[in-house]
Amino acid sequence: MTSALDPESLARIATLHLRARGVVEGVLSGLHRSPHQGQSVEFAEHREYAPGDEIRHLDWKAYGKLDKYYVKRFEHETNLRAFLAVDASASMGYGSGAMTKLAYASTVAASLAMLLARQQDAVGLALAHGEKVDWLPPRSSPAHAVGLAELLGTASPAGGTDLTALARTLAEKAPRRSLVLVFSDLFETGGGGLEGLRQLLQLRSLKDEVAVFHVLDPAELEFPF
Repeated sequence: MTSALDPESLARIATLHLRARGVVEGVLSGLHRSPHQGQSVEFAEHREYAPGDEIRHLDWKAYGKLDKYYVKRFEHETNLRAFLAVDASASMGYGSGAMTKLAYASTVAASLAMLLARQQDAVGLALAHGEKVDWLPPRSSPAHAVGLAELLGTASPAGGTDLTALARTLAEKAPRRSLVLVFSDLFETGGGGLEGLRQLLQLRSLKDEVAVFHVLDPAELEFPF
């Protein structure tokens, strides 16, 4: 059985948009939308009970202390905001098989963008070429996800890997409490080691959720040279 993310299978599909759509339809279509979208679990304030308020929001601890009925009010938040941070440096252009590392990372990122848009979540893109970072603000429409995939599909690997510049851009432009998904081979240039990765992970201190997809070619793992 061939995996839907097998590079040789994906390489047969010409455009990134169609590749990502195939992944979403073939692998992720079983996921369903949550019925609780847009509802927050963050407490905002107490307000004295008034007829018509939902009883399930009564704070019985407050009643025990004050002998009065109070209801809890909660902040209303928007849906998830996600940022796909893709390393498009020169080293991501390497590929010993059917796809380069950049092509594979772009396929996974575009697939996630389409899934997020399908769930009405906002998704944006940070495309890093060395110190230069192309920025696409987050939107939640399917058309935006298609445009994001098209931008990834035209990306050419160039420059060094500068995760520090990428982390700086995300810290400046990404709203707090966002989901940040980083796709990189982590071959950082300039003698910085994994300093850029450390700075990316420090975005967690700004209440962001950060996940790193370490993208390597099989030849870089097996070294059959």
